[in-house]
Amino acid sequence: MGWQGHLQLNYRHDGATTTAHDRHHGPLRVLQRLYPEGPGICHHVLVHPPGGIVGGDTLDIDLHLAEGSHAVITSPGATRFYRSAGEPAVQTLRARLDEGTRLEWLPLETIAHSGCLGENHLRFELAPGAQMLGWDVLALGLPASGEAFDRGRFTQHIALPGRWLERGVIDAQDHRLLHSPLGLAGHTVMGTLWFASGTPWSDIEREALIDAAREAVAAHPLARTAGVTAPNDGTLVLRALAHRVEPLMNLLAQVRGCWRSLGWSLTAQPPRIWRT
Repeated sequence: MGWQGHLQLNYRHDGATTTAHDRHHGPLRVLQRLYPEGPGICHHVLVHPPGGIVGGDTLDIDLHLAEGSHAVITSPGATRFYRSAGEPAVQTLRARLDEGTRLEWLPLETIAHSGCLGENHLRFELAPGAQMLGWDVLALGLPASGEAFDRGRFTQHIALPGRWLERGVIDAQDHRLLHSPLGLAGHTVMGTLWFASGTPWSDIEREALIDAAREAVAAHPLARTAGVTAPNDGTLVLRALAHRVEPLMNLLAQVRGCWRSLGWSLTAQPPRIWRT
């Protein structure tokens, strides 16, 4: 049996403060609440003391944001899926956002080591008036250390029911996907950033958000391998490919700051853990 971790986080707006109650089982928990932006926005850092996920491990995260609450959730380092002897390693996140809530799901990158059998399932349910910013960054192997992703498989599932659904499987033996110009073209890092609203934006609001993101992309070194689209009137998606994690994370952080400013009239305010 592998590690079995479960974390439940419930956020509520109490007066002018977003408070949180957490329950955990196994090696998955949060550090103390931080309020670098004032009491209305709760910053949490999720930690997994074993430092990686191997075959047979299961990590489950359940989030509930009650009306008026705003949570920013990140991690102190990369999530690592290590080599498996045959059993998959699974991480599952389920988030339910009530009316008038805001969630920012901003973990650092996931690293799929060669030989892993990893699954990452993300599900976000947005009530009318709820909004979220989220991203996912996946790095295949450790090219800088000479470790190629030449064995294994990674499955990614992102769902915003009724708004956006994505499922992708990256198999180390799928050379057409990994190396073709119509696939990843040899890039080993891929990222997705989304901004979703339970209530559709107006055409003017949506176009302003898209234009701001495209301006940031055009001025960035990854401009040739990044793009922004609106699959519907309540969802914006940025996708990017890179050879290293750092420039891709830099681009996502820039666009997150643009969307935060235009959509919520808030400054970029990176989580404190990123600056340590």
